[in-house]
Amino acid sequence: MHRFPSKKLGVSLFLFFSLSVFSSILSAQNDANWTVSGRVIDAKTGETIIGANIIPVGEPRGVSTNGYGQFSITLAEKAYVFNVSFIGYKTFTFELDLNRDEKVAIELQSEVVLLNQTALVVSERSNRTESTDLGRESVDIDQIKTLPALLGEVDILKIIQFLPGVSSAGEGNAGFYVRGGGPDQNLILLDDAIVYNASHLFGFFSVFNADAIKNVDLIKGSMPAEYGGRVSSVLNIGLKEGNSKEWKTTGGLGLISSRLTVEGPIAKDKSSIILSGRRTYIDVLTKPALKGGAFEGTGYYFYDLNAKANVHLSPKDQLFLSGYFGQDVFSFASADAGFSTDIPWGNSMASLRWNRILNDRMFLNTGITYSSYSFSFMAGQEEFEFGFTSGITDIAGRSEWSWYPNPRHVVKAGVDYVHHDFIPTDFSARSGDTEFDTGTSEQTFSHEGALYVQDDFDINERVRLHAGMRWSGFWHVGPFTRYGIPNPLNPNETPAPIVYDKGDLVRFYKGWEPRLALRIKSGSRASIKAGYSENYQYVHLTSLGSTSLPGDIWLPSTDRVKPQWGRQFSLGYFRDLGEERNWECSLETYWKDLENLVAYGENSRPEDNIGNNVDNNLVFGEGWSYGV
Repeated sequence: MHRFPSKKLGVSLFLFFSLSVFSSILSAQNDANWTVSGRVIDAKTGETIIGANIIPVGEPRGVSTNGYGQFSITLAEKAYVFNVSFIGYKTFTFELDLNRDEKVAIELQSEVVLLNQTALVVSERSNRTESTDLGRESVDIDQIKTLPALLGEVDILKIIQFLPGVSSAGEGNAGFYVRGGGPDQNLILLDDAIVYNASHLFGFFSVFNADAIKNVDLIKGSMPAEYGGRVSSVLNIGLKEGNSKEWKTTGGLGLISSRLTVEGPIAKDKSSIILSGRRTYIDVLTKPALKGGAFEGTGYYFYDLNAKANVHLSPKDQLFLSGYFGQDVFSFASADAGFSTDIPWGNSMASLRWNRILNDRMFLNTGITYSSYSFSFMAGQEEFEFGFTSGITDIAGRSEWSWYPNPRHVVKAGVDYVHHDFIPTDFSARSGDTEFDTGTSEQTFSHEGALYVQDDFDINERVRLHAGMRWSGFWHVGPFTRYGIPNPLNPNETPAPIVYDKGDLVRFYKGWEPRLALRIKSGSRASIKAGYSENYQYVHLTSLGSTSLPGDIWLPSTDRVKPQWGRQFSLGYFRDLGEERNWECSLETYWKDLENLVAYGENSRPEDNIGNNVDNNLVFGEGWSYGV
């Protein structure tokens, strides 16, 4: 497989688009005088609305609200009529005689039509024919709650698997494949914190409680430069902020689980909080049947808790604090054999974000996140006990600057940093009072960083271009011990281990990641789009088997494991249908190349990692996929 000269291509594209973008920004600013900015919220709950459209009537362009419900649009001095719309809400219209900068607070009323006692959410005109987005899907949470649910639990990831280009990782598995990529090649974010294992109940349910979720966006192709670290897709999930108008309690009872959500204002219209939890009671239901039998002590349950608070510190500053904690606990016991097994696994995350309005056209979003995933297996028979643990912990920081100079441009630039702490395998074994030597735990550390800049802008009335560039780097650092691989012809000939002290550089990787998307209008209702993107992935997921048990191991790129690299070309046709343009049809095709794919070698076992590096047991490959 041959690559394009990414570095030269990336630098050339970056310089070309930087010059063209900023020169066009400067020329466009001469025609723009005043700025209308503000926030769009739900009139009933006070929740911000992401992706609401603000359209000045008679003008060729409008804007959409960002991830914090904010918008900014700069226009020439005259009188305007604005329409504000979003799926499931009544269109709000207001007038402004624009002769100065204006700030507005817009509240949208939900619009529900009752038909035979069934709630139908009214849709709106599609915006995808206007944007440069390729392979982007948004899921309406209120709509999916009306769909049939397995055992009474609405599952977001199961809904995702019905989208075009997405397939299931198998029965009883919450993982998913996007356009031929693996489950580990999907970047899953919950309020900007990475989720490393998204499944409960051996894959039958996801960790996302629909009662606590606000928005779900899946990006399958032409990934913007603000995202990185994975080569296939981005699943961006946001938690609700909580009702800032009144206290509200909701809940539900399913066949195997119960859930409860409490939300309300800390200070009305200024701050709010939401708490949402659920727990299964499979263990409670099966306990009477197992009592006194050979399998007494066998059981399973999972629970999770979501929490979020937001505070308006000032008219320009808002603080968000989010948290998630979830755990699965499975135990098996056989009194006849004197055997028992415990398998706990789970995620925890926290996110603290600060949103700052710098001025009417500029916004700053800064945050720190914590993510952790761990899996343990413990088994014992009579006096013998054996176990191993695997996990990963991240501490990350991110800052993004957004600029809306005029309706023709949306400029973003930012920096990302992640500190990774890997525990691929940590073994323990004992018999009675005797401890067995299982070698030193191979805990590894690394730093991952990135810088990016992007602009989504109109070249003319028909052509719009999204141009972005991302530079990423990965530092694998000590303490670390590199064990030698035995000579297959003479196993006694094994190179001596190489020891790296704390902070020593083991290996450094870097790369340019260009992102391009082009939209060309082919009439008032249709458009043709093309996209190209390159991505590096520095962390890898390996599995010792094909079972649904969460015994997967996360590994860093090392001196023996190169980062995965992916390249995707995509082409699509989009068309609005109907008098009100409430329907859309689209056709997309793609080609994807993948390099440095990672998997365990055939017949590999967990104990092969004792006194050894996990990556000594790996095999590597290449891949490609294409589809329509």
